[in-house]
Amino acid sequence: MRISRIFILIILLLAGAVVALMLLDPGSIAYKVMWGMALVCVVLMILFYRNVMRPLRAIANGMDLLRAQDFSSRLAHVGQRESDRIVDLFNSMMAALKQERLRLREQNHFLDLLIEVSPMGIIMLGDDGRMTGGNRAAANYLEFDSPDELCGKRPGDSESGLGKVIESLQAREVKVTRLNDSMVYRCSRLAFMESGISHPFILIERLTEEVMKAERKSYEKVIRMMAHEVNNSLAGMISAVSTAAEEVTDKELSEALVACETRCRDMGTFITKFASAVKIPSPSLSSCDLASLLLRWRPMLESICASAGATLRTVVPEEWPFVMMDPVLIEQVVTNIVKNAAESCGAGGHICIELGKPGSTLTISDDGPGISREAAEMLFTPFFSTKPQGHGLGLLLVSEVLNAHRCRFSLATGDDGITRFRIRF
Repeated sequence: MRISRIFILIILLLAGAVVALMLLDPGSIAYKVMWGMALVCVVLMILFYRNVMRPLRAIANGMDLLRAQDFSSRLAHVGQRESDRIVDLFNSMMAALKQERLRLREQNHFLDLLIEVSPMGIIMLGDDGRMTGGNRAAANYLEFDSPDELCGKRPGDSESGLGKVIESLQAREVKVTRLNDSMVYRCSRLAFMESGISHPFILIERLTEEVMKAERKSYEKVIRMMAHEVNNSLAGMISAVSTAAEEVTDKELSEALVACETRCRDMGTFITKFASAVKIPSPSLSSCDLASLLLRWRPMLESICASAGATLRTVVPEEWPFVMMDPVLIEQVVTNIVKNAAESCGAGGHICIELGKPGSTLTISDDGPGISREAAEMLFTPFFSTKPQGHGLGLLLVSEVLNAHRCRFSLATGDDGITRFRIRF
């Protein structure tokens, strides 16, 4: 029998005794018996409520507090030793749960802060492959303005080439890729378990600085060794050949010696260019009007294009914001890009330099044969060149200067066949 039914039965007995007292003769024995029964029922009700109902009600209140996750409230003592022990145990458990919940909240808040400021990009993926969230670094790598723009989109929807790399990742795959903006990333597709369900996420780590330092250390060592050995040998050879050319009387032999001397001097110039690639000065930034500078550089750039048989067009808006840059180094960058474009498109080619939006963007485009997929993966790599006479240091110098300016840049051939070098200041 349920405890509540016993309590109801006692109430019914008390009610029956009261009714009987109202109907019986006060002087009769039955009246006295009913009176005694009523007193017994009252005593039973008091004892039952104190020893049974109050503890049960306290337990029920505790269950309601747990169900509502109200860990701040506490149960009051019921005046019974065993029940009060249960109440004290319950209150201790609620205090421990409150402390643990507070600790978890603090840990989660600390973890959220770490994720938000982490230089490693973190992207959460849904079952359909769409992004459900990410941190600021991930949004920056995928060229979104804020992490909120990631939600609901696929990684491949990004304008950055990194998005397509991420979307091609398989479960537990790790891939290191170099994009057409000289940036090197390590992308990992991992997953964690929650409630028995696997949730995939992407880690993006930028390795550009580490890779560039390692590459620079390698090619600096090679170039220093080459320059030292070759220049030492060339100096003696040039002196000897020059003296011999003055002493001989045979015209053909003299011409051959002069040709050897010229070739030795050209070799020395070639080695000097290699050595200059590792001596790029730090930029001296100042607020510059790039539009005016481009107009000043245009005659020199037109002559570079004309020597290759190409034509140059410049598109400069009337109003364009000043940018922080080193004009000497940026001039060297623009000259290298235009020279490569002129050599690529050749006679009859067209090159365009354009200032425009979004932001402060400089675009140099050409209608040459374009960049193959294999060559795109090797761009900005030391000593890599698609030209037979190229030494692979021009784009390396460009990337070094632009990275020092903290510019975003990319070099790619579009679907329209136009190759564009885009720089965002």
